Parts: sequence; structure tokens; C-alpha cells
Amino acid sequence: MSGPLHGVKVIEMVGIGPGPFCGMMLADMGADVIRIERPPTGCMGPQAQPAGQDPLRFDVNARGKRTVHVELKAPGGPARVLDLVEQADVLIEGFRPGVMERLGLGPEACLARNPRLVFGRVTGWGQHGPLARSAGHDLNFIAVSGLLGAMGRPEESPSPPLNLLGGFGGGAMMLAFGIACALLEARQSGKGQVIDAAISDGSALLGATLYGLKAQGAWTTRRGSNLYDGAAPFYDTYECADGKYISLACVEPKFYSRLLVCLDQTDPAFMQQMDKRQWPEFKRKLAALFITRTRAQWSALLGGNDVCFAPVLDMEEAPQHPHNVARNTFIEIDGVTQPAPAPRFSRTVPEVHAAGANARTTIEAVLSGWSSQVRPAA
Repeated sequence: MSGPLHGVKVIEMVGIGPGPFCGMMLADMGADVIRIERPPTGCMGPQAQPAGQDPLRFDVNARGKRTVHVELKAPGGPARVLDLVEQADVLIEGFRPGVMERLGLGPEACLARNPRLVFGRVTGWGQHGPLARSAGHDLNFIAVSGLLGAMGRPEESPSPPLNLLGGFGGGAMMLAFGIACALLEARQSGKGQVIDAAISDGSALLGATLYGLKAQGAWTTRRGSNLYDGAAPFYDTYECADGKYISLACVEPKFYSRLLVCLDQTDPAFMQQMDKRQWPEFKRKLAALFITRTRAQWSALLGGNDVCFAPVLDMEEAPQHPHNVARNTFIEIDGVTQPAPAPRFSRTVPEVHAAGANARTTIEAVLSGWSSQVRPAA
């Protein structure tokens, strides 16, 4: 095992969304991540499935991890997890507030067993506040950040940004950052702590630049009227003759000027780039122009010409793009194409590990391996 987090021992309480994604990020960087999962039940449990049909094969978030089955509600179940906690560096959980406490695995119990433990919690609304115990999903959490309302065309409803902005960006990545910070601090102080990562908080933080622009008077709350929300004709997507799309993002004048040269455009409407009064007509003219050629033709004309251009690829096409191929942006594990670990490191280069489907283990085996490792000095 290699990577900048080699030697870091992580317990992940299996859930959905941001918790497993955070665990994958840590595993990608070399951490030894142990998933605590309920034992399979019924005739369709993993042992009963045909070879190669284990659902974990397709669970990209499980890659690089090992799985331990524990019935947390059975007598002795939580005690077995606490045995792991005693040797772990990090615990990740994404249950609603109070669930881990009811199981006897809350921060108080875990830190009593291991005072150096970093206890990472990720929820939609956080551990306290009026909504803390309310049900919700990604779209609800980003709705209160002020950012969902800024996305989409002015004549349409706000557009859901998949679950990228909330669960993965505002939740999982903020938790991973918090864990890295807490691990560094623990090596100095010898003390662990609890991380309260709320998706509602994290997604709001991702909008820091936009809130700054709003305070400056450079961003309005009217959707589809700003520089980065599709109002600007030079920061948008356009349909091509073959039904595929291209993207333009030539905000800076030098790139915008280069676009006009490449398009051989001298139309006066195009000359005043930041004149918002011209934007609607400008956009109509660009749309009429781009629909006359295929995406491949526009890529040949505009690609590599410093006009801030890229074709809009689907998930079948993206892994085959020359840039992604050159950087190994996508990898294949057990026949499943998936994004490679990121970011890249010059010295502690992470290895890509197999999917979690092939890595079931026992608590005894984990404890034996962990006991042989030397904990970094404080």
C-alpha cells in the first residue's frame, strides 16, 4: 500500500452518499479503510450470488476498502467495533444525529476508548440546529445554501446539479478536508476530536466567491442574469448540427478576442463583450452559428486555440478523450470504468486498489494487522 495516507487506519460505518465517497478518497490516498456493514441476509446475500455478480463490483465508492460484517444491534456488536476504534485513527459515520449514540458508539464512547481518534460525522443539516433531525436529501441541503436558486435558466425552475454540489462537494470533500486537518493537529496534540460536516454548511462555503460578488454588486439574485449562470453568451453551451454540444468560457477579453478571430466575426453586436444589453441578441446569433456545424467540426476549428473551448462529452465519451487518456483520468477495475484517484502526487504516488467486492475480512484479521503497525509519534 502506498500514498500520502499510508498507515492511517480508518473505520467507515457503511451508509450512502458522502460517507462512502469520503472513505474512498482516503482509501485512494493509501489509508486502510475498514467498512463496517451489516451481515447479508436472505438467499440473495453475497455468498449466494453468481461469481462476478457481487454488487460491490459496481460500487466505485467501495474501492480500496475491506469489509467487516457486524450486527450492530446484536449483543456484543458495538463492543467489537470499539475494539477496532481502540487502534484506529479515524471513524467516519453519516447517520442522523443520535444514531451512533444509541448504538453505544457515539463520540464520548469512542474517544474514551481512544483519545486520539478523529471522529468524522457528515449529515445534511449538521449535528445541531432547527433542521438537524429532519429528513432530507442533497437537493434540500443545497436549497438553503442560496446556490440552488442561482442555477438554471430564468424561464425555468432551478436546475438540480446532480448530487455533486451537495453530497460530494459540500459533504464528502469537506469531511475529507476536516479529517486531514484533524489528523495533523492530533499528531501535535495527541488528542482527537469530533468533526461536524454538514452538507448545508459545505455547499454554502462553495459559494464563497459568489457571495463576495453579490456584496460587491456584481451578482444579482435574479437567475440567468450573471456572468457564470448562462446569461453571458461567451459563458454557455451551444447545440451543434449533430445534436451534440460545445462549451464556451472565454470570460477574459484576450480569450474572447481570440474567439472572434477564430469565428471570423466582425458583427458590431459582438464587440462590446460586457454590455449586458447586447447579450440576448449576441447569444441568438451565436446559437444560429454553432448549429450550422457538427461538434467535431467546431472542435477542429476552436480546439487548442486559447478560446476557452471544450466539447460537452457524455460518460461514454469522456474516458476516450485524448487529454483524459494521456493523464489516465479514468481507470478500469473489474471491468468497471471509473474516475482515477485525484489529485496527483510527485513522491507518495497512490496505488489503485481492487474493488471492495474482493476484500472481505474479519475484525480479528484487521486487529492483527493493525497491531503490527507502529503509530506515528505525536
